[in-house]
Amino acid sequence: MSAQTQHKSHTIVVKLGTSVLTGGSLKINKARMVDLVRQCAILKQQGHKVVVVSSGAIAAGREHLDYPALPNTMASKQLLAAVGQSRLIQVWESLFELYDIKIGQMLLTRADLKDRGRFLNARDTVNALTEQGIIPIVNENDAVSISEIKVGDNDNLSALVGILCGADKLLLLTDQSGLFTADPRKDLNAELIREVKTIDETLRQIAGGSGTTLGTGGMATKLQAADIARRSGIEVVIAAGSSPNVILDALSDSPQGTRFLPLQESLENRKRWILAGPASVGDLVIDAGAAKAVIERGSSLLAKGITGVQGNFSRGDVVRLRDQVGQLLAKGIVSYSNCELEQVIGKHSKDIEAILGYEYGSTIIHRDDLVVIQE
Repeated sequence: MSAQTQHKSHTIVVKLGTSVLTGGSLKINKARMVDLVRQCAILKQQGHKVVVVSSGAIAAGREHLDYPALPNTMASKQLLAAVGQSRLIQVWESLFELYDIKIGQMLLTRADLKDRGRFLNARDTVNALTEQGIIPIVNENDAVSISEIKVGDNDNLSALVGILCGADKLLLLTDQSGLFTADPRKDLNAELIREVKTIDETLRQIAGGSGTTLGTGGMATKLQAADIARRSGIEVVIAAGSSPNVILDALSDSPQGTRFLPLQESLENRKRWILAGPASVGDLVIDAGAAKAVIERGSSLLAKGITGVQGNFSRGDVVRLRDQVGQLLAKGIVSYSNCELEQVIGKHSKDIEAILGYEYGSTIIHRDDLVVIQE
């Protein structure tokens, strides 16, 4: 690993498919899992933040119930997930305890991350866990979600988790060594694609459509996930979970598997989303000091600098920032509702919790969620 990579702290999301956790068998492979935990522990010791997105609840449930004969229905899969979820998290907890590492379980569905308010709540939880040195174990909530049980959706969920926690890298671990020029199980001449800079139709055809053995729950959905993540500035690596030190190598200059480079204009994409995506539903009037801090210094907006609140909005909505004469200055994603803000405007950040009885952080709009757009 290069010196530069070693000294910089990264946030890495490690997505583990069921095939990785079972080693291709019908039961959870604890020996495989403990090696994955060992690698995560080393990254944490090096100062990196690790978030694990784990599949395997249905497999764990089926194993715990001694492989029952159940009808092939969605309810049966949800039953297995409900039983297996607690079993799986117990295994993760016991293995990470070998390295004196605490974990925290988060059950998410893609719907949780599509709703901006729930997205912010999940982001706050992930950040709180990692700041305390706790590794979040994100599980897809199969017991209540239909879409997550559909093959391959967990890959897309992991990309959204990467965006959620501001990850530098997303590692999609599977039973294949990466993306090949053809299906390596059928074509002996298939070659591993080491690096991808552009995801085009040719690459999608290589990955396989939804009707192919390789594509169903395989490379097609991983390619979708990689495209989502790289558009948010996240580097993605698809590699074999069984390969020695595959997680550690993901942070090296030569990771195993297939590497997808992030788009350079990812921040601009986010700005376009804020500008052209959700309609603004309210206005915050800010004083001259706050305006200068936001526009000239790129600072976050604090409650102290707000002089007025207009409109009805919820936490996670997009609002406009205006100066005292009504000039539009910026747009951003607000961390508090209008009702909450009306109680804390002009107050110091440290007083928010005492006033509301809780707090979602010291900033009203974080600078990462704010775009200056002076008229």
